[in-house]
Amino acid sequence: MEKALIVIDMQMLIQDRLDAGRDHVNGNAAAKIADLAKKFRDAGKKVIHVHHHELNPASPMHKGCPAQQAMPALQPFADDPIFVKSTSSAFASTEMEKYLRENRIGTIVVTGAVAGYCVNTTVRAGSDLGFEMIVARDAVIGFDMPDYDLPARTIFDVTMAHLESDFARVIDSDEIMEML
Repeated sequence: MEKALIVIDMQMLIQDRLDAGRDHVNGNAAAKIADLAKKFRDAGKKVIHVHHHELNPASPMHKGCPAQQAMPALQPFADDPIFVKSTSSAFASTEMEKYLRENRIGTIVVTGAVAGYCVNTTVRAGSDLGFEMIVARDAVIGFDMPDYDLPARTIFDVTMAHLESDFARVIDSDEIMEML
């Protein structure tokens, strides 16, 4: 079975949050993801992009809006598959599972944003579907939840612990690159 790298929701809304100084973990995740993507491509492996799209035309994440665009450092290459989701999980509202199975991809390395939301639900769904899930801990961005007075580090650490306890291997990008 093949491995693939999945880049979740690394769109300008995330960069805008970082630029605004929002409490976060792994603000340099885009650089880590770019390094992983290069290594995957050099090894002949797939780099898959998942972009979030809100159906509401008034949303900043509606297709075509500036916040919905991919971060400059993580623009998909011409042959990179792109799945556009309207749900938290990258599996629920896309044909990604079908694509992975058709391409005999059994191991998925997950990167991107946001740890407690789309990364979390995608990893859990992928595990439930029988994929081997690996989370690149240092290539996932986490944010705070100010309405609940929860700092980014707390949410990130709890999310990674939950994922590692039952759904995925959680390791740093350097270790993942050594596996290719």
